[in-house]
Amino acid sequence: MIKSDSLDWHCPYPSQRAPVIARNIVATSQPLAAAAGINALRSGGNAVDAALATAITLSVVEPNNNGIGSDAFAIIWDGQSLHGLNASGKSPAGMHPDQFDGAMPVLGWSSVTVPGAVSAWVEMSRRFGKLPFRDLFTEAIHYAQDGFNVGPITGIAWQSAALTYKDYQPFMDTFMVEGVPPDIGSLVKLPDHASSLQSIADSNGESFYTGDLARAMVDDAAKNGALLSYDDLANHRCEWVDTIATSFAHVHLHEIPPNGQGLMALTGLGILRHAGIETYPLDSPDSIHLQIEATRIAYAEVERHLADINHMKVSPDMLLEDNYLAQRAGEISLSNCNPSPTAMSAGADTVYLTTADASGCMVSMIQSNFMGFGSGVVVPGTGISLQNRGAGFVLEAGHPNRVGGAKRPFHTIIPGFVTANGQPRMSFGVMGGHMQAQGHIQMMVRMFIHKQNPQAASDAPRWRVQENGQLALEDGFDNAIAKELENRGHDVIRGGHASLFGGAQLIYRLENGYCAGSDHRKEGLATGF
Repeated sequence: MIKSDSLDWHCPYPSQRAPVIARNIVATSQPLAAAAGINALRSGGNAVDAALATAITLSVVEPNNNGIGSDAFAIIWDGQSLHGLNASGKSPAGMHPDQFDGAMPVLGWSSVTVPGAVSAWVEMSRRFGKLPFRDLFTEAIHYAQDGFNVGPITGIAWQSAALTYKDYQPFMDTFMVEGVPPDIGSLVKLPDHASSLQSIADSNGESFYTGDLARAMVDDAAKNGALLSYDDLANHRCEWVDTIATSFAHVHLHEIPPNGQGLMALTGLGILRHAGIETYPLDSPDSIHLQIEATRIAYAEVERHLADINHMKVSPDMLLEDNYLAQRAGEISLSNCNPSPTAMSAGADTVYLTTADASGCMVSMIQSNFMGFGSGVVVPGTGISLQNRGAGFVLEAGHPNRVGGAKRPFHTIIPGFVTANGQPRMSFGVMGGHMQAQGHIQMMVRMFIHKQNPQAASDAPRWRVQENGQLALEDGFDNAIAKELENRGHDVIRGGHASLFGGAQLIYRLENGYCAGSDHRKEGLATGF
């Protein structure tokens, strides 16, 4: 475990927040959900119980970013070893490329794959939880039934959804009041959510995959000519997986293996390791340029190769092989950029949470409907808003991520976890589509090269390589840095909405307890006792 004096405790960036230090901690993007996690810990639960209570509550109080019909991934340190969980769902077995023309749809039933978040809740509780499964739903059901007040960032996103989903009547009936989104601060009740969550709690998740809720999903799919079948739901299983990892600055970053994009973060960091990133000052033009160029290379590899791991033609190990990473690092010029635009698209809409308890258990977990509220499909009478992860497939013949039946699509959501000498050091994530892997790289450089504390690393201005190859620089970077990057050939755009640069949550292990940071770009917090 690391000594607390090994961190720089200054917070040099303009934020209203300070690091939170405690022996038990929850950090996430919505305060009510964070409180639900803390209450699970106070009730005798462990970090897994806290993570699940937080995640389930998030499906109610931050519905613009996740829901009962989400997918999820998690990395868990159980006190002895690390465990990865892939709870993303597969496409309907009957799905085929010939059913699509031009591009994968981003809305409607054709963009829906089997939702996996509920299976994550069940399996994590079964294997590692201490509290009864039903107890994890108490606060989520309370907020759904009795109401919760809409937060400022959630409210803005909710308001924009009225136009996006105006043609999806069950969505409008569930999330709008007479066609109008709720105001910031207003009290919202989601009674259909409460009923479905109660059913999931009472049946230990069985109602969602084989019971009444499963039949409701299948009936609505059939009514709309969609492919999702009862067997697709009944055959769904989340999978425990070994993490993939790379060394960086005397620690190891662990990610979930594909179909998630964690491989991009590992490839980028491996290139930076060979490029000598530690020799360049924090936020210097050289340091930022190197990080961006490593990201461009990793980004291009992800676009070319990443898919359901059972369909990849290149293994993750090949992209993390030392000689290969050194070769790619040698291609970077300090004086010129080498843009690698990509055609991938991704929403910035996800929830991430991390928890840790006094016994040493730590959880890194992420769940998402992908783009906003997801596909726009809400199963009538259930509150189940289904993700649109099918939009992550491509139609290119021969591509490993080409759409097909019973196949997991490319996923942007990734939980991160850091170990040192085989022991846990940090549980973290950065929400926001393709910002996530780039955010992991930036957090790793700030914290393990420059020793910034979690809140300072989160507060710092970020850069983002855009899908079109442009470089977005968040407000806070010096104009001289922007100019120098432009001189090296980067197509720089300044500023942009906070959501473009993601939302970080981090818990860092100290000798006694933890230090956490929560992103000021979100409305959440880190809290503990």
